[in-house]
Amino acid sequence: MKRTFVYGIICALCFAVGQSAEGYAQKMDCVERALPWLTVKTNALYWATASFNAGLEVGLERRTTFEVTGAYNPWTFGDNRKLKFWSVQPEVRFWPDKRFSGHFVGANFVYSVFNVGGIRFLGMGDRRYEGELFGVGLSYGYMWNIGERWHIEATVGIGYVNMDYDSYVWKRCGDFLGSFERNYFGPTKIGVSFSYTIL
Repeated sequence: MKRTFVYGIICALCFAVGQSAEGYAQKMDCVERALPWLTVKTNALYWATASFNAGLEVGLERRTTFEVTGAYNPWTFGDNRKLKFWSVQPEVRFWPDKRFSGHFVGANFVYSVFNVGGIRFLGMGDRRYEGELFGVGLSYGYMWNIGERWHIEATVGIGYVNMDYDSYVWKRCGDFLGSFERNYFGPTKIGVSFSYTIL
């Protein structure tokens, strides 16, 4: 059921992007032609946790864009400490002035599979959690142009997340403690990203 919901959301977003891109190509005016259309990006905060990540953002209309970002961390550290996960987060953004410049607000969706534990500063010093999450949220951000094609973007978001996970004692082959479900409302997104305009 949950996977069907996730696939449905992704298909709906892809359809919307396709339709908007088609309409965009047909009615783009001279002003819109001068605006950036496609950027690639990476979030420096993810790299601080040794997590690979990249994003792609495409212009839909003069003041709207569609972004999709993904992140992956495959590492297990000493003594079975781990922050292993992969995630995908699509987002539709509205820019009050023009796309890829200044303030923006967004609506996003997130899906992630995780296996984390033994990390004290995250409150998981003696437990390991393995499962998946999905959620929706709203974000606010600002983009600074630092060159003809380079940008810095800061963003924060809040939203609702549902998590299904199994809990274990953190040590290798630790005892199974049970299966749980948790609903969470609070911060769901943070980023300081560097982006580059391709088109």
